[in-house]
Amino acid sequence: MTSETAFRRLVLLGSVLAGLAVAAGAFGAHMLKSVLDPPMLAVYDTATRYQMYHAFGILMAGAAARICSDARFAVAGWLFAAGTVLFCGSLYAVALLGVRWLGAITPLGGVAFMLGWALLGWRAIKV
Repeated sequence: MTSETAFRRLVLLGSVLAGLAVAAGAFGAHMLKSVLDPPMLAVYDTATRYQMYHAFGILMAGAAARICSDARFAVAGWLFAAGTVLFCGSLYAVALLGVRWLGAITPLGGVAFMLGWALLGWRAIKV
């Protein structure tokens, strides 16, 4: 994958995930306050916040790929995407569906997030 392709794909993905995070946050604030108990609402809120943080991380990885002409920055973006699915997705499932055992997947998403940030930093000092 070229750095330009990485840029385009990651900016699209980051933008979609950021928009969905806004929608999820609004849904939580307006529709779920009366449905979920406070601890589950907090779990849902954590998912929306981390989704937004890492949507920005995906955008950052895409921008870095283009600015530095180095498609290897994309790996960090894909780790953020995987973390979003695992971490945020499992928290959404716990809060909305009550599928508590999916909470066991959440740390895998957290590891993907941490690896993504470490790789983004590592690539930045290696350029």
